[in-house]
Amino acid sequence: MENLKINIEKIQDFVSRTTVDNYKKETERHIDALYNKTGKGNDFLGWVNLPSVITEKEIKDIEKIAKSLKGKAEVVVIIGIGGSYLGAKAVIEALSGNFSFFKKDREYPLVVFAGQNLSEDYHYELLEFLNNKEFAVVVISKSGTTTEPAIAFRLLKQAVEKKYGKDGATERIIAITDAQKGALKQLADKEGYKTFEIPDDVGGRYSVLTPVGLLPIAIAGFNIRELLEGAKTMQKITDINSEFSENPASIYAAARNALYKTGRTTEIMVNYNPKLHYLAEWWKQLYGESEGKEKKGIFPASVDFTSDLHSMGQYIQEGIRNIFETVISVKEPNNTLIIPKDIKDLDKLNFIAEKPLDEVNKMAELGTILAHVDGGVPNIHIEIPKLNEFYVGQLLYFFEIGCGISGYILDVNPFDQPGVEAYKSNMFALLGKPGHEEATQKILEKLGK
Repeated sequence: MENLKINIEKIQDFVSRTTVDNYKKETERHIDALYNKTGKGNDFLGWVNLPSVITEKEIKDIEKIAKSLKGKAEVVVIIGIGGSYLGAKAVIEALSGNFSFFKKDREYPLVVFAGQNLSEDYHYELLEFLNNKEFAVVVISKSGTTTEPAIAFRLLKQAVEKKYGKDGATERIIAITDAQKGALKQLADKEGYKTFEIPDDVGGRYSVLTPVGLLPIAIAGFNIRELLEGAKTMQKITDINSEFSENPASIYAAARNALYKTGRTTEIMVNYNPKLHYLAEWWKQLYGESEGKEKKGIFPASVDFTSDLHSMGQYIQEGIRNIFETVISVKEPNNTLIIPKDIKDLDKLNFIAEKPLDEVNKMAELGTILAHVDGGVPNIHIEIPKLNEFYVGQLLYFFEIGCGISGYILDVNPFDQPGVEAYKSNMFALLGKPGHEEATQKILEKLGK
């Protein structure tokens, strides 16, 4: 069976293979620290073994609830922000049909999201959309007090109770939260909601292989066993016994840090399949929140090619040379579409007639890589054989373990996010939250009010 592959040949005009290989001992030390929980943030390393320690009972429980919602709801709203929604969104988008949102005769509920923003229009229009639908809610929050999802849950809890009554709401609200404490856990116990646990030792952005990601993915109709099997395979490929030359996560972490030392401070995640847009969004949170601290870190950005070649392509080709690209390539599409021959050939495209469209896409990919490398942009190439649950599982774990290794190379704690609190403090002060009076006064003075 084929597995995920990494190719760093197209960075070697900028950093040598020897330079990358010199990270061998360091990456081995960091993998040891991850598995033996001796490095920075070691109280949040529960994700490292997740694919191999999840039990049959836990999987069956998730599948059972997903099946029960299939019989109750046309739409299931997932409430969460950051790591509490991006992983599930990334996998569901990667595995869904591009136009599945418009499908009328659905075998599984439509999964939509709330609480990932504070837009009044978004949440108003969501409630309008649900008005004549059978729906259920999955609320994800460790504490139950994170502002965005807490507001969304107030709104949706009210809507569920209004439509189905208090007793009916109990059957249509599921909470994924802390095992013992927090506002959401307290409410779930009081109201009798079915609950799933967010492990204490797994941070949000590493939680896609817990019920946080697995339940929404199962509700959408995808095979979480295959997803976990792919992650488990990648865990074995990248574990403490792996050789550097055979470990794609170690090579990735080493290559990106070697490029960072040459002044390449921005990494652009590139895809040639629109289904991978949200995979890049998940990756941006994973790497940005893990590495961006102590005035260090590679800035994660993303583009969708070939679309963005007609916009951002100019900057990438000829702009400031502080960037490198990481291309995610899918070797084989799930469908075949042949370009037709046209007798008049007014568009002058008969030279590619009767070729599969994916062949043209692959040549666009290769041609772009060559052009960008010639233009001074190093390229890392990551390939998965197909876009399915197994290989998406591999991709998720590959990026997670690569992030842990890379963060340790940078000598930061990849498992905390102290900088996230700054905006919250200002927001609470501006809103007049009790206990923030002094901060409110300082902000008003700063604003000249």
